Amino acid sequence: MYEDFFAERLSALRNQKNISAREMSLAIGQNPSYINRIENKQAFPSMQAFFYICEYLSITPKDFFDTDAASPAKRNEIIEELYTLDDSQLQAVAAVIQSLKQGRKQTT
Repeated sequence: MYEDFFAERLSALRNQKNISAREMSLAIGQNPSYINRIENKQAFPSMQAFFYICEYLSITPKDFFDTDAASPAKRNEIIEELYTLDDSQLQAVAAVIQSLKQGRKQTT
């Protein structure tokens, strides 16, 4: 059960980053088929490897398991940018978010 979730989530997050399983495997210091084996439920990462996977994907372990976060890396990137804005800019961003949310409600 957990293997299924883990494999599917890893695959989805890796695909969002538009990176091959081989490239990701090598980037985290593993053999070329490592990520592919996890995604095919033939292996399960150690805790240390899991942390490397999260770091590579630019997410936290919490983000990995938060299936409500469709694109956690992008969300985290946006949040980091928010720290650089002043109050009036933050208010403008908040207004855009509210507008987007209302547009989403009208289409559903």
